[in-house]
Amino acid sequence: MSRTPNYEFQEWWNKQRERNHDEHLLEKSDYLSTSPAFLSVEIRSSGSPGDRMVDKDRARTRSARQISWVWLLKFQQIAGSLASITNGVVYLIRTANRRISSPDSPADSASSRLYRIIKVFLIVVLLLLVFELVAYFNGWHFSPPSVSSASAEVLGMIGFLYANWLQIRANYLAPPLQYLTNLCIVLFLIQSVDRLLLMFGCFWIKFRRLKPVAAFEYSSSDENAASPEDYPMVLVQIPMCNEREVYQQSIAAVCIQDWPKDKMLVQVLDDSDELDVQQLIKAEVQKWQQRGVRILYRHRLIRTGYKAGNLKSAMGCDYVKDYEFVAIFDADFQPGPDFLKKTIPHFKGNDELALVQTRWSFVNKDENLLTRLQNINLSFHFEVEQQVNGMFINFFGFNGTAGVWRIKALEECGGWLERTTVEDMDVAVRAHLCGWKFIYLNDVKCLCELPESYEAYKKQQHRWHSGPMQLFRLCFSDILKSKVSWKKKANLIFLFFLLRKLVLPFYSFTLFCIILPLTMFLPEAHLPAWVVCYVPGIMSILNILPAPRSFPFLVPYLLFENTMSVTKFNAMISGLFRFGSSYEWIVTKKLGRSSENNLVAFEKELEPLVEGTSLHRSSSESGLQELTKLEISKKAGKHKRNRLYRKELALALILLTASARSLLSAQGIHFYFLLFQGITFLVVGLDLIGEQVS
Repeated sequence: MSRTPNYEFQEWWNKQRERNHDEHLLEKSDYLSTSPAFLSVEIRSSGSPGDRMVDKDRARTRSARQISWVWLLKFQQIAGSLASITNGVVYLIRTANRRISSPDSPADSASSRLYRIIKVFLIVVLLLLVFELVAYFNGWHFSPPSVSSASAEVLGMIGFLYANWLQIRANYLAPPLQYLTNLCIVLFLIQSVDRLLLMFGCFWIKFRRLKPVAAFEYSSSDENAASPEDYPMVLVQIPMCNEREVYQQSIAAVCIQDWPKDKMLVQVLDDSDELDVQQLIKAEVQKWQQRGVRILYRHRLIRTGYKAGNLKSAMGCDYVKDYEFVAIFDADFQPGPDFLKKTIPHFKGNDELALVQTRWSFVNKDENLLTRLQNINLSFHFEVEQQVNGMFINFFGFNGTAGVWRIKALEECGGWLERTTVEDMDVAVRAHLCGWKFIYLNDVKCLCELPESYEAYKKQQHRWHSGPMQLFRLCFSDILKSKVSWKKKANLIFLFFLLRKLVLPFYSFTLFCIILPLTMFLPEAHLPAWVVCYVPGIMSILNILPAPRSFPFLVPYLLFENTMSVTKFNAMISGLFRFGSSYEWIVTKKLGRSSENNLVAFEKELEPLVEGTSLHRSSSESGLQELTKLEISKKAGKHKRNRLYRKELALALILLTASARSLLSAQGIHFYFLLFQGITFLVVGLDLIGEQVS
């Protein structure tokens, strides 16, 4: 059925168009009447054909000029953009060159050699990738040419070379790589079994609720207060070096210990070489002396042996013979007021006990991604490794702080030695060989600070992994000659040193940074997917169990640990072969994140002490504001900057190149792992993790 046209709607639509047209003309005329002269256009009625031709020529000329001006503006914009991009690239290159060549952290021979090897490796994989791309686009990945049929006339020179390359890699390169791969897989599985056993031991401790029990406990009530004979003489040492950010909170935390003042002596062992820092620490010590605390300030004129030399010098004082125990706290550690009351009772009735170690707790574990990842590692170390070894073996490595030593045990094993940068592990091993036992208290926590910049963390990890290898060389013969049981000797040599200090950095760097990229270019050597992804994932889950809140960071933790393997491997090689950096001690930089809140709490704790004494504030305290001004001005004068890390960047390019090669072969898991691992190396190499500075 045909539909009749709607004339009413058509008439309404025509009226609306005419009205809008009239309004538009009116607005245009108003605008032209009020516009400046150079914007106005004279409108003439069309006359003769000659006038119309002149108007057309003028219009063409005006349009050409407008187009030329528009293009000129576009060219200027493009030139400006290119100049900005060029300046940015030049600035980035200069910044990269300045960061890479920065003398802040001197390179040792091991580090420079490793970087040269990695650089050569990078050049090789880039050339191989180009070779493989040519082969891919020629279709040789699907039907590779054989040497028997290949000739320069049939396939060309590149095809002939590729056919010979296939034969060389299959017959000569892949077999030794496969042997190395199998060796690293075996080491990986052994280390994974060790982790499983440690986790099983930790589960057993939790299930049976096992923990060290002291012979007695100090009561907090006055009625059941212990007699003065139950409080032994305790020496408390605070070694520090240029610790301007944290010296106040560490001294305050020790001075408010709930322990008889006449039974405790505090030694502030200052190795600072900055005069203003020395003055600040002296003023702080004098302030606490005026408050009735027995505290001394010591500064060495000859600063040899780093922390070990500092502790050795302090233990040589004549008055030390009057003390039975010594508690040690690094400058950023803040023990609770009841620290001594929770640790000292374990020594009573246990004459074979040399050390009571407590757990670290971190005030800045949620500060950034780097501190979160460190918290995962250290939570596993204390919750699992230290607790299991302390409960079932009575031995573990002393952490250098937040522990109490029996002075007799220290003297019997030879005291502090300056032969390594891990003096804490050194003295623990020697005490263990002398037959002394250790106890670890997981429920006693001591606050401290994690390094927040990658540079500080890298230097710390280098010292922690070069020192053990250095120590292993020195004490290997002593372990074999000692009178301890063969089980303890085997534990020290194979588990404590070789498996956890040497094998772990060796296989993690070799397997994931060398072998995995090589297997992409030498596919005849096979690395199973379960080694690349599944087993490391399971091990990462086990590592993260002691810190369950960190489960969202499981994948970053796995990738970051593989990234840190280059630093740990380099440190292990330096310590094993006695390169220069293995003897270098660099103080881990602290920021004093918790100092303000803790100092307020310490002042509240001190109110009864100050009110109960008639002592006046010392003269040094009145000058503390001037010293604080000096401190702030010196802080403002120091400029930090982020850096680039050559080895990490080179390995990032290697892994990304290998991921491109794996993409050609359609290897899914290998491709994704190499891609994300390469990106992680790139982020770390650009110093984009941790604290960012300008």
